[in-house]
Amino acid sequence: MVAGPPGSGKSTVGPRLAERLGVPFRDSDDDIVLRTGRTIADIFATDGEPTFRALEESVIAEALTEHGGVLSVGGGAVLSTATRERLRGHPVVFLNIGFAAGVRRVGLSTARPLLAGVNPRATYKSLLEARLPVYREVATIEVATDDRTPDEIVTVIAAELSKNLENTK
Repeated sequence: MVAGPPGSGKSTVGPRLAERLGVPFRDSDDDIVLRTGRTIADIFATDGEPTFRALEESVIAEALTEHGGVLSVGGGAVLSTATRERLRGHPVVFLNIGFAAGVRRVGLSTARPLLAGVNPRATYKSLLEARLPVYREVATIEVATDDRTPDEIVTVIAAELSKNLENTK
């Protein structure tokens, strides 16, 4: 599983990692859009964050039981206690990004519902600070992404996964 805040590279790194490992890729946000026929932004705006988080928890639970490849989850997915419990025993890669790099990558667009508002920079900073301990709680691998290309990140993850596999033998 690949997790991290907005802009950390989940949607870019996830498919490349799956390709490198020779496994399928799946994105929980895409699953939500397919299930509902609506965008994430629309679900947030119309139904609110709690409804979105319930959908997210459900699609991740399904994916963890039926998907045997790389799963990318939304930035807030790890806030769910149930999701964190389900992740135990699975390799979880935390794509860690610093504030400046995150702001640069995200562009603070309104396509990211949690960053829409009066002060998206302050919101992003708060989000990073609040979620960092939770990402680290679930992670089996942490990779700094600020100054790395997606391919460099995939190489680091693949090496760490291989090392972890060797350590369990």
